[in-house]
Amino acid sequence: MKDLIRGKNIVITGANSGIGFAVLGLLAPNNRVLAVDKRGDRIRALGSDNVTYLELDASTEEGVDKIFEEGERLFPKIDIFHANAGFGYFERINYVDAKRVEDIFATNVFSPIYSYQKMLKHLAGRQGTFAISVSGIGKLPVPGYALYSATKAALNAFEECLRAELPANVKLTCLYPVTVYTPFYATAVDGINVENLEPPSPKQNVDIVARKMVRGIARGAKRVYPYPLFQLMNAVAAICPPAKLLYQKLQYKKLLRYEDTLT
Repeated sequence: MKDLIRGKNIVITGANSGIGFAVLGLLAPNNRVLAVDKRGDRIRALGSDNVTYLELDASTEEGVDKIFEEGERLFPKIDIFHANAGFGYFERINYVDAKRVEDIFATNVFSPIYSYQKMLKHLAGRQGTFAISVSGIGKLPVPGYALYSATKAALNAFEECLRAELPANVKLTCLYPVTVYTPFYATAVDGINVENLEPPSPKQNVDIVARKMVRGIARGAKRVYPYPLFQLMNAVAAICPPAKLLYQKLQYKKLLRYEDTLT
């Protein structure tokens, strides 16, 4: 697996945890990687001479600009850019808070779209790969994750449209995992009663997801579905709305059970 991609210059955002960190671990031995995150404890712990850590917030225009400035300083060309940074909330939308909505869309939607624009300009006709961690939740939304689902649905629409206009020199690989139990879920509830949080079903190991993503990038896959049955689930939901409604009701009950632990 570590030999599928060799000798490349790679940028990974959200590289300190979850899928980003797992992908970093696979790519670091045989490639040069600029690992971007607001925290770097796990990145530094890798102790790899092939990895440069860049501490910043990738959700802003200035942050993305700095990523490319550093990437162009380190590498003659960025071969692969993996837009992976993202976060979610597990909550009921019963509040008024525009900033909260703006923050999640800035990280999950603005950042990867603007990063693609920057990557296209950086490549200037040279060959390169742009990868996005979308999510199965962008195709099959889950109650309790309304804002997160909306951001990933936006990314899903972006990548579908982008393929029609994608220049010949750019490969686009998009990842659609199901639930990967990582610190993402603790963050989604601000660490409150995490032991009572039931993530959406089905679930999958992060290492499996990372391996399949690396394989997909290496092979130039358009889309990577790490969970074998996800496409079937999505198809059933599309042709049988009651099945989708039943799934969403079951997931909504998880929100109700979690809310009960807060009273």
